[in-house]
Amino acid sequence: MIVEINNKTKLKVNLKSIKQIVEVFLLKYNLKDKEVSIAFVGDKTIQNLNNKYRRINKITDVLSFSGNDNFLGEIIIDCNQIKRQAKKNEKTFEQELIFILIHGLLHLVGYNDQTDKDRNHMINLGEQFIKNKLKIND
Repeated sequence: MIVEINNKTKLKVNLKSIKQIVEVFLLKYNLKDKEVSIAFVGDKTIQNLNNKYRRINKITDVLSFSGNDNFLGEIIIDCNQIKRQAKKNEKTFEQELIFILIHGLLHLVGYNDQTDKDRNHMINLGEQFIKNKLKIND
């Protein structure tokens, strides 16, 4: 498995931890032969991408783009938005970042959050993955 990570922000992100989380996720979903790309960006970049690909001209926390063949896809995360959400959700930056990373990975393996039911299912899957696989205390 190959995990490529690019931090395009000035914020410090534990890239080793991120890589390990992605690797554990890929193993859990039996995707060890896949490649994933992760990019950490700022508000302007994610807003532009969200507008270009989803026709939604606003900031979002994560965008997932599916790939093909051995490339599972790319996840783009707005670190500034993660900081804001962490504060609002009373979590640390790292806790929110990991939750959103898992959310993006779930999108790459076929889950969606178009309905409340689907969104809640994804939230539960993400929380269970973190609890059972990563042993991170909330």
